[in-house]
Amino acid sequence: MEPAVDGLLTALLSDSQALRTAKVLLKPNLITARNGLLACTDSRIIVAVARWFLAHGARVAVGDSPSFGSAQAVLAAIGALPALQRLGVPVQEFRHRKEIVLASGQKAGLATAALECDLLVNLPKVKAHSQMLVTLAVKNLFGCLAGFQKPWWHMAHGGSGGRFADLLIELLAALPAGCTVVDGVTAMHRTGPMHGAPHALGILAGGIDPVAVDTALLALLGIEPHRCPLWHAARRAGLHGTAMEELAFPLMHPADLAVRDFAVPGTLGPIRFNLFRFIKNSIKRVLLRADETR
Repeated sequence: MEPAVDGLLTALLSDSQALRTAKVLLKPNLITARNGLLACTDSRIIVAVARWFLAHGARVAVGDSPSFGSAQAVLAAIGALPALQRLGVPVQEFRHRKEIVLASGQKAGLATAALECDLLVNLPKVKAHSQMLVTLAVKNLFGCLAGFQKPWWHMAHGGSGGRFADLLIELLAALPAGCTVVDGVTAMHRTGPMHGAPHALGILAGGIDPVAVDTALLALLGIEPHRCPLWHAARRAGLHGTAMEELAFPLMHPADLAVRDFAVPGTLGPIRFNLFRFIKNSIKRVLLRADETR
């Protein structure tokens, strides 16, 4: 795993001298400890990326706001925590937030840890998604919203005529500069983001622009871009990276790695949570956090 991570990050970040003393935050997908080995970013990738940045003189931390439980508990469940502790890499829970105003005027409570780093390293996992078709680079940055902001956005902006996908695209401009390393080693397909089936893709991908990364991965996975709500939102916003001809591939082209058996949901579910589910899961989050602090 480490040689692949080294090759990818070396290609993405050619000016490694600029990393010395930089504050780097790794943002993996740590959705939940339950089924975490499939639902979360591969622990080997998290540790290998942390080690690479440490070797280049950066100050490294790992952070996320899981749907259930704490980032530290999820990292422990997937086996990453002991190695991160040996490396001296702290875990930052996305509980403290800073309110920013997006281009549309919508307020967003983003994690202060994500806003205050010098380089935000996005570590998504390739997964099918029951509401957004797939969760890739752009969707993983939704996790930079702190605490209850994520489920609340589903409720407030996910209804008929809501702007959920457009607001996720607006979040990109509010976050610090960064890069993306995508875990496609063992992906999740058919459904997701927590209870799909494993798919042995065996790939590691990356880029500087998360929109471009998603466009390339959609091509690799054989998914027509117009089926993906987040790609559509990026296209509506006029962002660079939604067309394959705009992209450059210094290592391998998606056509060289193309798969045709990655399954995604045929019909997408509603983005807005059922009210009963929202209340139930909110209580569950509170109880899990209380249990972890005892």
